[in-house]
Amino acid sequence: MTVELLGTIFTFAGGLGMFIYGMNVMADGLQKAAGDKMKQLLGLLTNNRFLAVIVGALVTAIIQSSSATTVMVVGFVNAEIMNLTQAVGVIMGANIGTTITSWLVSMNEWSWAEVLKPDFFAPVLIGIGAFIVLFAKREKKKDVGEILVGFGVLFVGLNFMSGAIEPYSDAKIFSDIFRVLGNNPFLGIIAGMLVTAIIQSSSASVSILQTLAMNGVVTSQSAIYITLGQNIGTCITALLSSAGANRTAKRAAVIHLLFNTLGAIIFGIGMFAFFQFNPLIACSEINSVQISVFHTIFNISNTLLLFPFANQLVKLSGVILKDTSEEEAADEAASVLKHLDERILETPSFAVENVVKEILHMGDVALDNLKLSIHCLLKNNVDEVAQVVKNEETIDKLEKFITEYLVKISNLSLTEKQEEIVNHMFYTVSNIERVGDHAENISELAAKKIEHNLQFSENAQTEMEEICNAAVESFENAMLARRTQNMEYVRKVVKMEDSVDALEEDLREKHIERLSQNLCDTETGVIFIDTLVNLERVSDHSLNIANYVKDEV
Repeated sequence: MTVELLGTIFTFAGGLGMFIYGMNVMADGLQKAAGDKMKQLLGLLTNNRFLAVIVGALVTAIIQSSSATTVMVVGFVNAEIMNLTQAVGVIMGANIGTTITSWLVSMNEWSWAEVLKPDFFAPVLIGIGAFIVLFAKREKKKDVGEILVGFGVLFVGLNFMSGAIEPYSDAKIFSDIFRVLGNNPFLGIIAGMLVTAIIQSSSASVSILQTLAMNGVVTSQSAIYITLGQNIGTCITALLSSAGANRTAKRAAVIHLLFNTLGAIIFGIGMFAFFQFNPLIACSEINSVQISVFHTIFNISNTLLLFPFANQLVKLSGVILKDTSEEEAADEAASVLKHLDERILETPSFAVENVVKEILHMGDVALDNLKLSIHCLLKNNVDEVAQVVKNEETIDKLEKFITEYLVKISNLSLTEKQEEIVNHMFYTVSNIERVGDHAENISELAAKKIEHNLQFSENAQTEMEEICNAAVESFENAMLARRTQNMEYVRKVVKMEDSVDALEEDLREKHIERLSQNLCDTETGVIFIDTLVNLERVSDHSLNIANYVKDEV
């Protein structure tokens, strides 16, 4: 291997790396600029498949990757946020949205004036974008800067790839390879599949093909078959991602494969027949714009063709992947953490939204456990003490998994608002876990009370019921504040926390007075006072949770 050839390989590899990096940077900037609009797109996902197609196309246009969108769909299905009917529409839309990248790549050929070509203005876009990122103070402006930098780097990388290939555009090896791939549809499709599967990006593999086409080394029939293969190859990412998902999520990945494979087969047969009657067109050179046109026509036509058969695709995926009792049991066990799917991390706005849902679920478990422990204490029900301990183990597990997930989210590219919410979620999880601990403490006091056959006096029982109700109401309103971000609930928590503090102080004094008058025995008095302390701490943690909400609103 000569030094010149080695340099060419390095240049092409560097260009490909810059292209993929630029695409990712641009996608990050677009996602952050979109912000909560990404969550609003998810809200459009009803059983209306037409809307799902639109959402899939828009999301893919923003994140610049149909593979990432499909992986995210697998995550949503696994988390039971999306059903398979919705997933079919989003998958179809994702294939349409990914055509945006190919049109960006072909800008060099459809821009007539030299100054309008990306090669010409890409460097200045990088300069302007870098200046904005470094010196802008507003987050939105920095997002725009990231988009410009990503856009510029993308085209500089593309220019590197094209420049590396240009000296070899007349090389016989290229004409031989594409003649073989064009004459044999199976080889062409397999070549497209393999390249896409290896680099895990159909956008990048299509761009490589377009770069070769810019240098006049690709024939029409080889480009068509390779493009069809690339659409099948992009399914490998979702299939690999679904390995640890439930059966329904695996079906979403299978639907993606079925949709793209059926489309490739139908168009492959149609284009083979067309080329048999038009051999001159088959052997003619194709440029990057024409590849973009075919890529777009194929994905839109495939969606229109298979859209009416979406239900059949769902049923076929069920035939291919049947449920087993063991898998159903595993799915049920995994549902405890159903919102914490790493595939959703592909889109930070959705990941933040879903971790909040899991935290609310954790809060519900803690609230139920608090009520259960209070019932044990007031009604002397020893049978429920063991359930409180079991629920506390669930709360501890939830805290561990949610905290780990929050760490992963914090390492993503987030907006300032998302960073604030994630930081608050760390503290909220900790406060909910502490409420769970206090519930367990109360159940232990209840067990001690039952074991020694102790009873509160009539006055003590009434007072305990009053402060228990206030503490529970405080935590209920804190979780409602977190769920709805309604300031009315925050104000209620503040009011209830003051009430619990006042009650704790007042009831402590009254009980000490009863002890001094020998109206209550010492052991019961200790349980009474310790319960007051735990209830007061519950209201403190409730106030903390409410204050985090107040800071966000």
